[in-house]
Amino acid sequence: MGKTQLGARVEADVAELARRRASDLGLSMGDYLARLVHDDADGLRVRAVESAARFLTEYQDVFDQAEDAAAPTVSGDRAA
Repeated sequence: MGKTQLGARVEADVAELARRRASDLGLSMGDYLARLVHDDADGLRVRAVESAARFLTEYQDVFDQAEDAAAPTVSGDRAA
C-alpha cells in the first residue's frame, strides 16, 4: 500500500511533545501518528478505560480495606 503525505498545524508545544514521544518510542513522526490513529480507530483507549473501571469496581473492597488499615482511627471519628 502506498503512503500519502498529510499536513497539520498544531501548537509548537504539541509538535515538540510529539517529536519527543516518537523519538522515545524509536518511531518516525509519520509512524508515530499512524500508530495513534490506528489505536484510536481500534478503540484501544476506550477498552483500556473500560478495563480499568471494571478493575476498580471489582477490587474496590480491597482498596477500601487497605485505606482503612493505613488510616489511624481516633475514638469517635466515624461517629458522624
